[in-house]
Amino acid sequence: MKPYQTIPICDRNEPLVPIPTDQFAVVQPHPYQALGAPYGHQSPYSLRAGVLAALIAAQATLQQQHPGWQIQIFDAFRPLAVQRFMVEHTFLEQVRARGWSEETLTEAQRQTVMAEVVQFWAVPSDHPATPPPHSTGAAVDITLVTAAGETVDMGSPIDEVSVRSHPDHFASSPMPAEQAFHAHRTLLNQVMESAGFRRHPQEWWHFSLGDQLWAWQRRQETGSDKFLAHYGRASLDLWVQ
Repeated sequence: MKPYQTIPICDRNEPLVPIPTDQFAVVQPHPYQALGAPYGHQSPYSLRAGVLAALIAAQATLQQQHPGWQIQIFDAFRPLAVQRFMVEHTFLEQVRARGWSEETLTEAQRQTVMAEVVQFWAVPSDHPATPPPHSTGAAVDITLVTAAGETVDMGSPIDEVSVRSHPDHFASSPMPAEQAFHAHRTLLNQVMESAGFRRHPQEWWHFSLGDQLWAWQRRQETGSDKFLAHYGRASLDLWVQ
């Protein structure tokens, strides 16, 4: 169990609503759907209503500083089945990257790989007290796109399982290009924080508002235990097409 999963959830029962893809840049085709992830009839481009409102506000702040720029949505709502699919997919990718075979993995090797994977992927728990962040509809994976439609270089791709994914990885680099990566990550974080989001400690692209991770971070920042999670796992009856 991760520390943030001890935070109590008091769900506001806000609907899970479609992200207006005409207002944001989106990755198409959706990267996990392209892999065959089992979304069924549910759209990955969905968020809780309050989270979507905050995301729209964050983009407005971005465009005040950089007219024409947009937030690009990589991933948002993730059903539990998709979370499980992607954890298994990432696990196998990391096994193969080491030159190992899944069929001959030792228990020690399996644990080594899984320990690395769960730094970046939440365990697909079906317990109502420990939902994966994306399964709440309160987390979103994003980057930035310029007015010319070019994706801003953040120094590493979304979902990369490596230290380069850590938000401040390039902060102390003397290389101008890597300082630019850090500046881009800082800009993204600043516009998202302006709307109330908090960034994942290990992922430059992952932001949440109102889930357990967000509440845990707010408690760490303020020293107050008054922050609770507003959103638990999103159920089908909350989904608005």
